Amino acid sequence: MTIHIGAQPGEIAETVLMPGDPYRAKWVAENFLTDAKLVNEVRGMLGFTGTYKGNPVTVQGSGMGMPSLSIYVNELIRDFGAKTLIRIGSCGAMQDDIKLRDIILAMSATTLSTPSRGMFKEVNFAPTANFDLLQAAHIAASTKDVGIHTGGIYSSDVFYDERSDLTEQMTRHGILGVEMEAAELYILAARYKVRALAILTVSDHLITGEALPADQREQSFGDMVEIALEAGFKEPAL
Repeated sequence: MTIHIGAQPGEIAETVLMPGDPYRAKWVAENFLTDAKLVNEVRGMLGFTGTYKGNPVTVQGSGMGMPSLSIYVNELIRDFGAKTLIRIGSCGAMQDDIKLRDIILAMSATTLSTPSRGMFKEVNFAPTANFDLLQAAHIAASTKDVGIHTGGIYSSDVFYDERSDLTEQMTRHGILGVEMEAAELYILAARYKVRALAILTVSDHLITGEALPADQREQSFGDMVEIALEAGFKEPAL
């Protein structure tokens, strides 16, 4: 048990899926895991542990933004022994060829700032995904009837961003989409020498202005969850 996670020793699996929304964690547990058990509800940030094809897996909400995610990732790794952490969330597309409901596999995460920024000082650290996880997710995604895009994303500090010039430069330089958590996840994974990946479903489009209605978002995230679960337990390719 930690300040923010009320699970007992042994109740958190080494593989953890991390949606931002705690109710999405509940949805994943109810629809994709076997014998799922509630292991955390501190501050309403729900966490569940069950099995997927016989493999133990935890689904733990992270909250919105890098500061919130940083708290949960630090505790999951340091105090509960998590070894593989996969963010499953939504994002806004930033390229014309990306469509709503497409899936983005985040190879790298650009950012203006993270909770770890003070540690690096003048260094512009480049946070990246674990290659084995990225490769496994790409293989799993190839079996789905959904658009798949692999490349760099932008982890923003703010949801209501008024920097149109920054959006233009991100788009110009090939950034696939924007979300709010992956960069800090990748930094912490590098620090603790564990595996991390962000798998994102496109729910909004910054160029076209399209957006999935609220009642369709959850229904569109099933492919992303299955890809994450398959990737989390696939043996690395030789």
